[in-house]
Amino acid sequence: MADNKRIDDATGVETVGHEWDGIEELNNPLPRWWLWSFYACILFSIAYMVAYPAWPLISKGTEGMLGWSSRGALAAEMKEEQAKRGEVVAALADMPIEQLQGNEEMMRAAIAGGRAAFKVNCVQCHGAGAAGSKGYPNLNDDDWLWGGDIKTIETTLQHGIRQPGDDATRVSMMPAFGRDGILTSAQIAQVTDHILSLSGKAKANAAGAALYEANCAVCHGAEGKGMREFGAPNLSDAIWLYGSDPAAIRSQIHAPQHGVMPSWQGRLDAVTIKMLAAYVHSLGGGEDFQEQPAADAAAAPAEEASNEQPQ
Repeated sequence: MADNKRIDDATGVETVGHEWDGIEELNNPLPRWWLWSFYACILFSIAYMVAYPAWPLISKGTEGMLGWSSRGALAAEMKEEQAKRGEVVAALADMPIEQLQGNEEMMRAAIAGGRAAFKVNCVQCHGAGAAGSKGYPNLNDDDWLWGGDIKTIETTLQHGIRQPGDDATRVSMMPAFGRDGILTSAQIAQVTDHILSLSGKAKANAAGAALYEANCAVCHGAEGKGMREFGAPNLSDAIWLYGSDPAAIRSQIHAPQHGVMPSWQGRLDAVTIKMLAAYVHSLGGGEDFQEQPAADAAAAPAEEASNEQPQ
């Protein structure tokens, strides 16, 4: 091929000696700066492979002389962040939740932590904005079955609602008036009209009022305001868990649906539950904490933050 080399007439540069379809390549050398950069990159890559993890092996990769890894760096960052949070977490652990509202700084920290925990554990049922959906209560309003103070919300999270295996869970069961033959379909329709009249959505009827008084007032109250000691919802407002149209109410009276909320005690640590309670309380419907008499406190081991209708 050396015999084919020649000087290009147009450029005065020697060719490399081969030709294809009349096209020849000029033997222009690479710029020195490019060559030195290329050699430097080669040396850098060799040094990098020696210093840092680079080559995959059967069970793991080479560790490198510096012992650095992205997992190790992440673990160090997480440990540092945990140390920063340690003081706040320890303070929250030692502070009774009833006193949390009186400490603005700690309440703010608890709400921030609860917001993060809510996104991981609660949005699946209550939604990203905690507005709930049919069968899942809205946590933004002020309608609560068992009470909406921060301590009661914490107890709900701890023991859940109708949670099998938790002796302290809150249980309230509405009879299946239609399925069990307590009321006829016609009587259920009359009671439905009376219930709707409590919120101005239907005309009152004497037959429905009498049936309500005989079967429902013992839990929901004479005016349908509900009774928290029984977990009985308020029937006189516009908040309904399973629907407010006559068909939905008749269905609930005939064979009520009873939702279940998990018991988070044992699944989440006590501080995380406390932070979740603070976050839910801050959503807009939280009530001021009121100390319960000892007898009442013993009789009310749990609560449900819910707007469930009728249950």
